[in-house]
Amino acid sequence: PHLPPLSGSLAHQTPFRAAPTRRGGGLCGRGLGVGCGAGGQGGSCAHSPSRPQIPQISYASTAPDLSDNSRYDFFSRVVPSDTYQAQAMVDIVRALKWNYVSTLASEGSYGESGVEAFIQKSREDGGVCIAQSVKIPREPKTGEFDKIIRRLLETSNARAVIIFANEDDIRRVLEAARRANQTGHFFWMGSDSWGSKIAPVLHLEEVAEGAVTILPKRMSVRDRERIGQDSAYEQEGKVQFVIDAVYAMGHALHAMHRDLCPGRVGLCPRMDPVDGTQLLKYIRSVNFSGIAGNPVTFNENGDAPGRYDIYQYQLRNGSSEYRVIGSWTDHLYLRMERMHWPGSGQQLPRSICSLPCQPGERKKTVKGMPCCWHCEPCTGYQYQVDRYTCKTCPYDMRPTENRTGCQPIPIVKLEWGSPWAVLPLFLAVVGIAATLFVVVTFVRYNDTPIVKASGRELSYVLLAGIFLCYATTFLMIAEPDLGTCSLRRIFLGLGMSVSYAALLTKTNRIYRIFEQGKRSVSAPRFISPASQLAITFSLISLQLLGICVWFVLDPSHSVVDFQDQRTLDPRFARGVLKCDISDLSLICLLGYSMLLMVTCTVYAIKTRGVPETFNEAKPIGFTMYTTCIVWLAFIPIFFGTSQSADKLYIQTTTLTVSVSLSASVSLGMLYMPKVYIILFHPEQNVPKRKRSLKAVVTAATMSNKFTQKGSFRPNGEAKSELCENLEAPALATKQTYVTYTNHAI
Repeated sequence: PHLPPLSGSLAHQTPFRAAPTRRGGGLCGRGLGVGCGAGGQGGSCAHSPSRPQIPQISYASTAPDLSDNSRYDFFSRVVPSDTYQAQAMVDIVRALKWNYVSTLASEGSYGESGVEAFIQKSREDGGVCIAQSVKIPREPKTGEFDKIIRRLLETSNARAVIIFANEDDIRRVLEAARRANQTGHFFWMGSDSWGSKIAPVLHLEEVAEGAVTILPKRMSVRDRERIGQDSAYEQEGKVQFVIDAVYAMGHALHAMHRDLCPGRVGLCPRMDPVDGTQLLKYIRSVNFSGIAGNPVTFNENGDAPGRYDIYQYQLRNGSSEYRVIGSWTDHLYLRMERMHWPGSGQQLPRSICSLPCQPGERKKTVKGMPCCWHCEPCTGYQYQVDRYTCKTCPYDMRPTENRTGCQPIPIVKLEWGSPWAVLPLFLAVVGIAATLFVVVTFVRYNDTPIVKASGRELSYVLLAGIFLCYATTFLMIAEPDLGTCSLRRIFLGLGMSVSYAALLTKTNRIYRIFEQGKRSVSAPRFISPASQLAITFSLISLQLLGICVWFVLDPSHSVVDFQDQRTLDPRFARGVLKCDISDLSLICLLGYSMLLMVTCTVYAIKTRGVPETFNEAKPIGFTMYTTCIVWLAFIPIFFGTSQSADKLYIQTTTLTVSVSLSASVSLGMLYMPKVYIILFHPEQNVPKRKRSLKAVVTAATMSNKFTQKGSFRPNGEAKSELCENLEAPALATKQTYVTYTNHAI
């Protein structure tokens, strides 16, 4: 840029002082300076007690501490502070997805300040942790660099190493890495002291391959060189900044002269001598296009904007080069496709403390090191809420396969085609068919002696109860809903109550007849068919009353139970659709039927001495004994599987099979022999002679005595013979006795 002539001339200056000028007309010697080329020595020329308030512009000093206005208030520079460089390097590290790095610094202002700035920026931005921060001594001992490599290897996951060091230290670090056979292990990131220089990597190309370096934006000044074409001279990289520094000072002086000496050529009294404080304001206000085309400006701290080129040292086809892979100007622009890494091509290498956790795992960070963590899997019914938290799914849900969320637990029920339902359904179908066959046979031969002698009214009631027992199986397997659950409550216990109420009435009638006959010849009360039905239905009504009370207190409904099949492995968890009938409710529901069964068994035991030709006492007794065995086996199986994952299937199958077996025992022992006689031996289906009550009782009494003496014949056979022997005298007596049909008792 063209500047108008001033009084005096701006002569060549040394890096640390202005050139002397003529007395009274000197401008540089009194008020300005351009220099300070060494980054580590910037402070020595930025402040001098013998030269107070002298504005200075540096072309090379990058130390971050020079931005401190409280110490270096008259210092400015056309190169960016290492603070910007540190920010750029942090941005590069984050872009490469590295979060665990080590730092390496040469002892001194440049190296230590640069690393400190990098660490500070990494903390501010977060996401980057420092594994180790190693300092290279100013005068390293023998083996010092080998020791540094061994120390860096202590945190082997931190493969990226940030270097703020001089050329010689960089080279010796690379040599030590090669001696340790760590070629390709470390990924170096060098500051502008490494830049695009050849000296640090000469003959160390393989160790340095992949190194990312940074350098302030600059260009060679070609149109002003005065050298021969055959000269091997290579322009120093700081020439651009030297020119920009000189022009910055010139623009500041020009603006100051224009304001303070308007219309004057040369200095005016207001600029002789130059006021350093006033000149500093003009320096900080300059804004022009530098020799490289970039704007030259200063911020309030006297720093130039941060503008960097980013290089990577690459080996291609036997040759090496520093290849530009991006730039940084307030923000990072990085061309990943231009990067090349040793051994992995374009695939980004890792420099991380811990591998990312898999889905379904939470991070447990290491204290004081947020980039390091342990991965802990979410267990049981937990799922991953975020990177650091596992939470239990709601009771009706289970974690997904990768445990990143929850999904509904599948709902199951006992299906018609389930193996658990095959046996109960088979027994129920066969039982219903057999029951209907008996009913049809009894209806067809309703007026025959055997049917009459069996007590037709109670027989049909008992057969109805047996039918309900078999039919209950279908209700237990049907899909639970309001209607099904209501019917289960009604009929599950009702079928057995009807059966055992009828049997209890029969055994009680027999017992009362024989007990009454021992004391009197008069007939006991309530032994007529109508009375027997009344007693039976009274007993049944108690069951129905209890069911009605249950409906009022706890209306029937279906539920999905997620506890029955809540397995340790949530993959196998299932919700069970079932009726809301607890084990306690089931005990209460069947308890009344069990009471009738036990009472009936007691009467069966008491009437065991009745001759078998006198009614069904013995078949009823065998029926009750067998039924008790069935239900005694049922109890441990049913309640012993309460903790099983297959509780629904086992308990339903056990209950339905037990009910069907109880019904089958009653049907088989009480009715199948009669049906057999009716169908295959009709000659036995004839009326028997009538006997007196006294004869019956006497026969029973004598039979008991005979039994106690230990007859060699079976009980029934001995009793039958004795009764037949007593029958003739009983008929020959002239007394009037109450008589009963032999089989009608």
